Amino acid sequence: MKIAVCVKQVPDTPAKRMNRQTNRLDRSGEGALNPFDTQAVEEALRLKEAEGPGEVVLVSMGPPTAGDAMRKALAMGADRAILITDEAAAGSDLVATSRALAAALERESPDLVLFGQYAADSEGAVLWAAVAERLRRPMISQVAELTVDNGSVTGRRQTEFGYDVIRAPLPAVVAVSDAINEPRYPSLKGIMGAKRKPQDTLSLGDLGLEAAQAGEQGSRTTVLALHDPPPRGESRTIEDDGGAADEIVEFLAEKRLL
Repeated sequence: MKIAVCVKQVPDTPAKRMNRQTNRLDRSGEGALNPFDTQAVEEALRLKEAEGPGEVVLVSMGPPTAGDAMRKALAMGADRAILITDEAAAGSDLVATSRALAAALERESPDLVLFGQYAADSEGAVLWAAVAERLRRPMISQVAELTVDNGSVTGRRQTEFGYDVIRAPLPAVVAVSDAINEPRYPSLKGIMGAKRKPQDTLSLGDLGLEAAQAGEQGSRTTVLALHDPPPRGESRTIEDDGGAADEIVEFLAEKRLL
């Protein structure tokens, strides 16, 4: 069974910073594997171990440094990685990104495509649906339990009214929730072995795509402006130089909250 897992490099910081010149997310700092993608990688590895001989392939789009983030998933046990990287792809939105990922997945023809819940930098939770649409494959989202049997995949997901159990024929696209498993930690042997695993780099041209089909040209959304959030009424900023506690007590006393 061949399983492809779409992963992403995200900024390795809890705070999101925007670039005021480009109106894009600032990705100049350190990057890391999207934490929600580790559940998808773990589930792929468990399916491979249960099904017998097979392959787990990582697919991502990003700058050349994204290969470093993918190495963690290789250390977990994935067999190889494919990185779509091209200067013309910079600034790609959901539409352009899904086009490139779908083109790479078509080359691989996996039996199952897995996604994490969402990317920690954008929290869009729609890319898997766009990729499934381009591939013309059935899709199940927010899966908390996943089984593969007799050429089909069954996903169980929790809703506000109970549980949905959805069955779809393979090949299919599945987005797993962060409740599906507890990802394994890469072993020292896995970390060392990840350096020797195949990591292919593809350009847009390798996928049969033109520059105008990615990046800002191939995108269908545009950020017009960025603004600071509106003030939340009367407020006071307290710098903690050792007397912050006393200032807070004084402020609360002024407001007759003590």
